[in-house]
Amino acid sequence: MIKPTRPMMRWLLRALVPVMIGAMASMAQAQSSSSDTDSSDSDEQHASIGRHHLHGRHEQHVDDNTLFSLGGNSHLPAGKHADSVVSILGSAISEGDADSVVSVFGETRVTGPLTDSAVAVFGNLYIDSKIDGDAVAVFGNIELGSHAEIGGDVVAVGGTLHRDDASVIHGEAQTVLGGTFGGFDWIKPWFRHCLFYGRPLALAPGLGWAWALALSFLGLYVVFALLFRPSITHCVQTLESHPGQCIVAALLATLLSPIVIILLCITVIGAVAVPFFIAGVLIAGMFGKAALLAWFGQRVLGRPQSGSLSHPAAAVLLGGVIVLALYVVPVLGFIVYKMLGLLGLGVVVYTLLQAARVRRAGAVGAGSVAGAQLAAPAAAAVTGAPAPQPTAAAATAAPEASVATPATAAANIAALPRAGFWIRMSALLLDALMIGIVIGAFHHKFDIELLLLAAYGALMWKLRGATIGGIVFDLQVVRQDGQPIDWVTATVRALSCFLSLAPAGLGFIWIAFDSDKQAWHDKIAGTVVVRTSKRVSLV
Repeated sequence: MIKPTRPMMRWLLRALVPVMIGAMASMAQAQSSSSDTDSSDSDEQHASIGRHHLHGRHEQHVDDNTLFSLGGNSHLPAGKHADSVVSILGSAISEGDADSVVSVFGETRVTGPLTDSAVAVFGNLYIDSKIDGDAVAVFGNIELGSHAEIGGDVVAVGGTLHRDDASVIHGEAQTVLGGTFGGFDWIKPWFRHCLFYGRPLALAPGLGWAWALALSFLGLYVVFALLFRPSITHCVQTLESHPGQCIVAALLATLLSPIVIILLCITVIGAVAVPFFIAGVLIAGMFGKAALLAWFGQRVLGRPQSGSLSHPAAAVLLGGVIVLALYVVPVLGFIVYKMLGLLGLGVVVYTLLQAARVRRAGAVGAGSVAGAQLAAPAAAAVTGAPAPQPTAAAATAAPEASVATPATAAANIAALPRAGFWIRMSALLLDALMIGIVIGAFHHKFDIELLLLAAYGALMWKLRGATIGGIVFDLQVVRQDGQPIDWVTATVRALSCFLSLAPAGLGFIWIAFDSDKQAWHDKIAGTVVVRTSKRVSLV
């Protein structure tokens, strides 16, 4: 293998892009001048079923006399001339005189002279003639016959180069990511029988891999139902009781997900969370599809109360069979596929929102009296505000309770509900976005964002016990020993956040698995993050 000495994009831009642009221009010109084309039969040189030949007027443009095929072969016979021979999902064969020959998901075969380049994308390239330009194969192999004479370079990206000893290359021979390549013939039947008909599946030869993939995902959905039966049942109930809210949640999640990813990429610390966010959305979508399949199956089974058919896994399996049958129907198949993904994501998102609302209401209801009394000393210690004085009756009934001890404060803090992973990450994301916006507005450089974020956190923890993101989500940072947050604790916690972030954010992910919901920096600083029923103010 010869090591590449130039960027491979040079050949792609020079050989592939102009030819494809010319082909698209020819299509547009042919459509706009269809009446003229119909009245001049002399301009039409080739016509066959399943093949489109587009010929422009006889002018010196790149779209003149272009032979274009979509889903079939473009064949330029010997003795004929064409500026470009282009085929998508088919082979581009040139035996005559042409400028460029390009195929996408097909084969490019050149046995006539070319004044420009020969390109094959996701297919093999064979040349046995003289060409003045480059020979490029992207994810395909290149074979040069004994009469091949290449005036430019020969580039095989993701494939191999085989040349006859008598072939001549005036430029350089390059192989990038070279190796044995089998071609993309397996995907061509899917384009012809599925994509062109608007359906994910079809009963046609060469689509065994597509059916195997669909059945594999169906098996995964059944496993979801077996492992997470209560969650699947809960999602089905949410869909039945709140269908409108699920649709709204689906639309909002679809519209806001790209915005969230962009905002995360803008910030330095947020970029670390992008893979986790994308993975979470994908998993939520698959889980939602399992719930929708269970709902379809239950509509058919009629909700049996006992027996094996009462298990959601049976409903998922039956619903999956029904959906696979719908996938075969043209146009409707793609509609069902997209609706399953969209609505499935909405069902999971709204179910999670409902669950969070129920947990929040339960926590607030359970601690409405005792929790408020226990949180008051801790909040007063953190914010520096005077603690509420006990009433005379309370002082008479329990005079020993008027004096707060560290042990009592620690016990009060232990009784407060801990903040979980997702709500803490939401607060952190809000803080990171605010810091990123401020830096972008005044400094235009993001290389100091982590330091500013740490300094901002230490300052807010000391003064208010929570950052702005924490205040929005009713979170508060407190010490486990019941003492107020001091500068040492706030600084140690802020610096320890770098340790939590260093191993791919594992220190933050630790919150989801720790029994006390502590991150690594919480354990180092001796702090916990609690949820308070009374919101801390900024002033």
